[in-house]
Amino acid sequence: MGDGEKVRFICINTPEIGEFYYDEAKEYLTAKLLNKNVTLEKDVTEEDSYGRLLRYVYLDDTLINSELVKNGYAEVIRYPPDTKYCDEFEALEDMAIEKGIGIWQQEN
Repeated sequence: MGDGEKVRFICINTPEIGEFYYDEAKEYLTAKLLNKNVTLEKDVTEEDSYGRLLRYVYLDDTLINSELVKNGYAEVIRYPPDTKYCDEFEALEDMAIEKGIGIWQQEN
């Protein structure tokens, strides 16, 4: 993979610009991944309709897709056939919802 290619995290959705918790999610991801070497794992589909690589993203042995969900920075969205870890992510999402963290906290 060359520099500058865009990657879409499989099975999760983070807030978009202007949405609740966007800034926090962006800061978290930037702090975690900026200028770091990551490992990308493909599921079934190579790219989405926007030409972004569909991947599970690892920093060392940590699956960043699951960290985003576990810490309330992303919600789980299934896009079959790419669902290898979606069940695991949904269990983490349930815990984040129960804790009321990140995107799951009450907006005032």
